[in-house]
Formats: sequence, C-alpha cells, structure tokens
Amino acid sequence: MEIGVYSFATRSLDPSTGKPVNTARAMRNILEAIVLADQVGLHFFGIGEHHTEDMPASAASVILGAAAAKTRNIRLGSSVTVLSTEDPVRVYQQYATLDALSGGRAEIIAGRGSSTESFPLFGYHLRDYDALYAEKLELLLRINDTDGPISWKGKFRPPLDEAIIVPRPDRGKLRVWLGTGGNPGSSVRAGQLGLPVSYGIIGGQPARFAPLADLYRQTATASGADASNIRVSVASPGFVHTDSQKAKDLWWPAWHQVMKDLGKVRGFAPPGRNQYDTDTSNGGALFAGSPEEIADRILTLHEQLGHDRHFFQMDVGHILHSDFLNGIELLGTKVMPAVQKELKLRQ
Repeated sequence: MEIGVYSFATRSLDPSTGKPVNTARAMRNILEAIVLADQVGLHFFGIGEHHTEDMPASAASVILGAAAAKTRNIRLGSSVTVLSTEDPVRVYQQYATLDALSGGRAEIIAGRGSSTESFPLFGYHLRDYDALYAEKLELLLRINDTDGPISWKGKFRPPLDEAIIVPRPDRGKLRVWLGTGGNPGSSVRAGQLGLPVSYGIIGGQPARFAPLADLYRQTATASGADASNIRVSVASPGFVHTDSQKAKDLWWPAWHQVMKDLGKVRGFAPPGRNQYDTDTSNGGALFAGSPEEIADRILTLHEQLGHDRHFFQMDVGHILHSDFLNGIELLGTKVMPAVQKELKLRQ
C-alpha cells in the first residue's frame, strides 16, 4: 500500500496576520511540503491543476520539476491534469522532462476535472466537455505508446504529420492514470485502455466505490490489460493530528469554508457540523483524525476496495502551513508504518 499527499497549493494562513498568504508564497510553501513528504518516506505527492486565487497550482509540472531537484525517492505527479483544456503534446513533454530530471519518478493522472475555470481561460466550451477529453486522452496515450514519428488528426487540435515528440522516458513510457470522481463509464474506459484508475472520493461513503473498482478490474482483465498496470488509487480529503478530536476541530473551519465557496458556485448549501462529524467518522469520506484512526480507516477501505495507493489533501481551505507540515510528518512516520505493518501481518 502506497501512502501520499496531494494539493492544489491552497493558500495557508499567515500566523502573523491571520490572513491567507499571497499566491507566490503558496508556491514556495508547497515545495517545502513536497520535500518533507520525501524525507518522511511517503510514496507520492500530487499537484492538482487549478486556476483560482485560493488554489493557484496552475503549473503543476513546474512545481514538480523544482521538487525533483530537492527530493530523492517520492513519486511526483499531477492529480489531476485537466486534460480537456491542455495540449497533450505539451503535457507529455513536460512530464517526460520531469521523469528524466527525477530519475523516473513522474506520473500523470489525467482527468476532466471537477472545476471548469480552465475552459474559458483557454478558450474551450463546456459543450465539448466529453469530446475534448476523449480526443485528448487518445492522443496522449498514442504519444506515450509511440517511440518514433507520430501522424495524427483530430477535431480540437492541429494535426501531427510525422512529428517527433521528445524527450522520451528512460523506461520507455510514462505511467498515466485515469482520474475519475466515480462515473461508471470512466471505470470501464480505464479498464479497456489498460490504465490504472484513480478515484477522487470527496463525499458520501467510500465503500460505494467497491463495485466500481470491481467493474474496472473485470473490464481490464477481459480487455487483456497488463496485470502490473491494473491498479486502483484513492484520493481523499483528510487531516492528521496527534489527537483525533483536535484534528477534526482544527480542520472543520477550513473544510466548511471550502464547501461554502463551492456551494455558491454550484448552488448547494454547505453541510453543517453534524454532517461533517458523520463524514469524518468511520465509513465517511473525510479522513480527519489521529494517526491510529486514519490507519484503521485506510485498512478498512482496503478490505472493501483492495486499493494500492491512498493519498490525502490536507491543506483545504486556509489552515496554518505548520499544521499541514505536521500532518505530512504524522502521515509518513505514524500512519504509513501502521498500515504497512498490518498488511504484512495479513499476508
């Protein structure tokens, strides 16, 4: 079981002013977090593409490239790349470059993205939401699978005519995951394409994803996918503190503010504290608690989904950067060893 972290480089609170730091400081903070995650032995750090003032991680590959020079072991990836509004050629080049500079540690989680601010920013239309993603995923995988000149033609991008796309990874290919929020068609697509799948679970009960994981594995096996590539990961909001109740209390204002802001855009009322307490308890989607509690919940979900990786977004809303760093340290030094020890005993 791999354990990791993902972030949108959310602006943390400045302890001297009580206000969020500026977006430039947020970039430096996230680099510090990645370095710490590597030092405490976590397996993966993902940067999710966003283009807002509160979540300014608009150039994930640049952040990860800086991290590659400061880390040694941790895998570095997007979580997710909003492929619908990106150029697959440039995405491939950026992450192949990251892979070369990091010694083979780069990954791409390609998704459609739950936020839509990149569509008007880059001149795309939401009416093409599905078609854009399908075409661009097809091209990205074509580039990844082709070690030589590529000719290609589509609807949304200029054609390629015997194009040479470099650099190429030492191992031949990049690891590309398909990211999804739980659409059954996405699980089928991942299985048919032989891609590992990454489920973003931000609400409800994570156990409900078990049938989707089964559907994915059945489809992948029936499609003749390479067994080593049939993998499931789970991305969850979560927060770790030495004390369970303090973890929940510290994280509540930040999570509630995120839900308020999101509710204004999408037209729903933010859940109250009672719902939050339910969601952070056993069986809920929010993994806020003590190291022992989080380890137990990962293990329970592993029994249900059989997932290979679990990674957490802890810096939601505006929390103190020191609390985020403390959560990363606990995840690496307490949660991960407990999970790995128990899984070894169960073998």
